Order: sequence, then structure tokens, then C-alpha cells
Amino acid sequence: MWFRNLQLYRIDTGVSLDAEDIQKRMLRFAFQPCTSLMPESHGWIPPRGDERLLYTLNRQWLVALGVEQKLLPASVVKQEVQRLATEQEARTGLKPSRKRLRDMKDEVTDTLLARAFSRYRSTFCWMDPESRWLVVDAATPKKADELNEWLRKSVDEITFAPIATRITPTSGMTQWLMTHEPPPGMTIDRECVLQSTQDEKATVRYTNHPLLDTQEIRNHITAGKAPIRLALTWQDRISFALTDKFEIKKLQFLDLVREEGGGEGESDEEQFEGDFAMMTGMLLHFLGDLVEALGGEAAD
Repeated sequence: MWFRNLQLYRIDTGVSLDAEDIQKRMLRFAFQPCTSLMPESHGWIPPRGDERLLYTLNRQWLVALGVEQKLLPASVVKQEVQRLATEQEARTGLKPSRKRLRDMKDEVTDTLLARAFSRYRSTFCWMDPESRWLVVDAATPKKADELNEWLRKSVDEITFAPIATRITPTSGMTQWLMTHEPPPGMTIDRECVLQSTQDEKATVRYTNHPLLDTQEIRNHITAGKAPIRLALTWQDRISFALTDKFEIKKLQFLDLVREEGGGEGESDEEQFEGDFAMMTGMLLHFLGDLVEALGGEAAD
């Protein structure tokens, strides 16, 4: 359950959040499997595996959106429609009309959907109603938007927006690389992506490269390239990659943190509670330091 990628949002301070009320509202949108004619289905699933759609621990909340998608490639539908159209032409001597082809496509889709395999996935979201963090474990904003859409649908009063800092991530990363001075408590690791600000978007990638031991990085920045991704480590506890969109990629809680999170011989419930408490506690401090390193949160 340890998060791997973070899409960061701030909940509106004017919203009053009550766990029991939210749980009741989410029940209206609990996940239901696809029927035979449904191409996909969305809904809330218990993040812990019990009956609770909203998992709470020490005023930290966890929700999960479940998605079922039928695997029916458009090429398969097209191929079957072409086969039926060829058969009809051979039987009647006439090519099917456009309307008949559309009807065939609908019929084929319905028939194949009933037999199609399903793919299941889930997206987790952590909320802290006190600090007003809303953090989605998703590699792309699109996946986060999917969960956010259902959260707004379930609790229409809730409003939140991507967090913004006074110093942009690109400006911050540029300064850290040029001065060789990362934020307090952080170290610069061995991965970086630089991209030209010009239309051609020329890109230079460094992997397993000593970024602070060469003048080459500075030369690229001076020539007009800007960092759009930089690997860092916070307090020797969390390694991550920061992007120019203020996304956190490749988040990894280092061994020391996982060892502190729990011990051997615990029940699954105790292990889950220990891991969740450790993860959220670390993320609160980590995200606070990261926002501070970028000049604090922007007023708007």
C-alpha cells in the first residue's frame, strides 16, 4: 500500500469534512461489476479489503477507486464487421449500407463484450482533513483526474486544486543544479532530464550520472535547457523524482523507514495500520519540506 507516485492537491479550507458523512455518500457510488453489455465500470472499493469505503486512522483517510474495463480492441470489432459485411455481399450481391454497417458494429460490440475478458485496476487517494492534503497515487494527472471526478461526484461540496508554490519546480531545480546546493535535508541523486525551452524541445537525459561532479549540466542549462525532472533524496528516508509539473515520481521509502513501520509476527491489520501511519507521517513532513524548499505555497 506504499504510494509510488504522487499527484498533489490542496483541499479548500472552507470545506467541512466528516468521515461518517463521506462514507455514507460513497456508498451510493460503490463499485459494481460490469454487466454483459457494459464496456467499463467505476466505483469505490474498500482500500483495506473490509466493508469500509473510507479507511480512517489517526485522522488520516484512505480511499480507493476500482475500475473494470472489458478488453475489446477496436481492431477486433472492425475485423468481425468486415467478415459479416463480406458474407452479406456474397449472399445478396449488394454491399451493406452505411447504416447497416453501423448496426453491424453495434451488434458485434454487444456480442463480443459479453465474452470479453476484464481488466481490473485501482487508484488510491490519501486525504488529511487537518492539513488539507489530497494526494493521489497515480503516475499521470489523467489517472488522478479519474479518481477526482468520482470524488466530486460522491461529495459535491468538496473542492480542491493542484498545489502551487511561489517558486516553480523548474526554477528550484535549476538553482539547485547551478549552485550545487540542494534544499536543506535533501541530496541530489544521479538522474536528471533537461529539455530545451525552444520549439524543438531537445532533451538530454542523465541516468546513474554524478550530476554535481561535472560542468556539463551547467553548460546545458546556460545554453537554454531547463530541468524537467530531478532525482532527490529526503532525509535519507525517501527517494523521489521531482518534475516540472510538481509531480512526485518513483517515490521510494528506503529500508530504514520500512523497518520502523512494523515488525515480524504482527497481524495483517496491525501491519496495515503501522505501514499507513508510517507512510502518512513521513509524507506530511516530506511534503512540507518540499513546499518550503520551493518558497512556500502560493497565495492562489
